[in-house]
Amino acid sequence: MIALAFLAGIALLYGGGELLVRAASAIGQKLHMSPLVAGLTIVAFATSAPELAISAGAAINDLPGLAIGNVIGSNICNLGLILGITAIIKPAPVRHTLVRRDVLVMAITTLLVPGLLLDGELARIEGTLLVLAISAYIVLTVWHSRSTRSQRRADEHSVPKLSESMLLNLAFAVAGILLLVGGSQLFVDSSVAIAELIGVPAAVVGLSAAAFGSSLPELTASIIAAKHGQPEMAAGNLIGSNIFNLLMILGVTSLIRPLEMRSVTNFDLGVMIGVSALALALMLTRARVGRGEGAVLVTIYSLYMVWLFVQ
Repeated sequence: MIALAFLAGIALLYGGGELLVRAASAIGQKLHMSPLVAGLTIVAFATSAPELAISAGAAINDLPGLAIGNVIGSNICNLGLILGITAIIKPAPVRHTLVRRDVLVMAITTLLVPGLLLDGELARIEGTLLVLAISAYIVLTVWHSRSTRSQRRADEHSVPKLSESMLLNLAFAVAGILLLVGGSQLFVDSSVAIAELIGVPAAVVGLSAAAFGSSLPELTASIIAAKHGQPEMAAGNLIGSNIFNLLMILGVTSLIRPLEMRSVTNFDLGVMIGVSALALALMLTRARVGRGEGAVLVTIYSLYMVWLFVQ
């Protein structure tokens, strides 16, 4: 029964994420956003919903290791596994605007959160600052997109649309969120039960299974974008999702309950920083993230998973 609940949770997360991603993409088109900006904001927010649901559920159930581990593991998964797979499918071009602004924002955010965790806790005041930071990021990103002509191409989104109606797309988005909330509760409950049965700390579940399960929407959206010739939207989705994970999810979750850094180690934080630094270096020094670089990223993620379970 526990295994069935675990699989059902993943299925609901995947289905809800898919529904939310497609609805969010259609809403982005109606708001005249470019694929890059839609990927960095609406699609990134939509695909981060499972992480928010899982981490919030973990905080409510007093499982801070799972709440923090899910976010850190998801960011490692996004830049290691998913960016790697996306680059292997179709090398991702790197635009100057993406490098100068959003990748650098991701790098700063990736260093900021571990700094806030140095005292062993993410308090409510720190969570408030993170929520204010993500709000400012969204406003500035949308404002910049409105003032840049080259980003006003609303018809290039790669995610298949659900409907032409804004009202219907909003309804689909709400349905996706409800599926995500139900799936996250099943996933959290079954993950904790499995962890207790096999003696694995909740943080390890968060860093591995929960992180991968909640990253399925990012994986889906990025693969769909790459296959439809929109690798830029795929990269924007992953970068935006990492920013949302660290600022919005940890911010909102710590407002629910201050998060103590249980079981999540400095090594895990170091891996997140290292993978982010590698992705930043690739995007700063190359015109695109190619198949070779993608294979390296996937290998790093696989080695981290092996180390995690060996430990």
